[in-house]
Amino acid sequence: MAFLDLYLDEQLVRGRAYFSRKDVLDALDLAPETLAVAVSRLIKKRRLANPRHGFYLILRPEDQASGAPDPVRWIDPLMKHQGIDYRISLLRAAAFHGSSHQAAMVFQVIVPKQLRAFEIGRHRLQFVYQAPHSFNQANHPEWLAQLKSDAGFAQVAGIELTLLDCARYFHRATGINGVAQIVKDLGAKADSRELAKIAAIYENASVRRLGYLLELVGHARQARALEPFANKAKSVKLLDPSVKSFSASLASPQQKDSKWMLVINEPVEVDS
Repeated sequence: MAFLDLYLDEQLVRGRAYFSRKDVLDALDLAPETLAVAVSRLIKKRRLANPRHGFYLILRPEDQASGAPDPVRWIDPLMKHQGIDYRISLLRAAAFHGSSHQAAMVFQVIVPKQLRAFEIGRHRLQFVYQAPHSFNQANHPEWLAQLKSDAGFAQVAGIELTLLDCARYFHRATGINGVAQIVKDLGAKADSRELAKIAAIYENASVRRLGYLLELVGHARQARALEPFANKAKSVKLLDPSVKSFSASLASPQQKDSKWMLVINEPVEVDS
């Protein structure tokens, strides 16, 4: 179906390596059944990829080996297609901001809706849920940055928001040691006032976890900005809640950090 091939070429000329089912039906006045047959043929020929129902990626020759372009080139139009706000965060955001230790094997996106992870070609996308009220407060434009690609821009958490996201969703950021490395790499770049402002949106235990790690790796100014949150703490929490066999109530005095109201139940190691 040469008419569809021509449409794809025109999209690429415009810098759009994607389209929706509605876009092409409106542009070409096709019957849905005809389009479905044509799309299936092009997917088999590896000219198209289909990350979500009704949304397609146009694969250029250089994309065909990996099965899809880098998600940064199409995550923004995909999320707009689904009508869902988002931000790229955690490992990919840390790498973007300069955490050289982070080889992001997964493309992580924080969203205010439960979405299933999926793989497309060699890429794995993981959607991390944040309650809508908290998400709407955190996803403030001034706390976001723009991740640029040849296809446009995508929303990525700023440094302060990345640090707090990693502390909150530490199990998605390769655990406490992984977060500690990100904190060491990025902490000095964080604006203390912005960090404290955004921290008010997050769970107190997550903020204390970040404060402890900032202090541990030597970013004292940023850590001090989070001390008021520790002063409000009403109970001691585990530094690493994923260590299920450990109880905060049974911790020895040596294991408790009274400043941050944390039980240091896991040794923290970072590369120099």
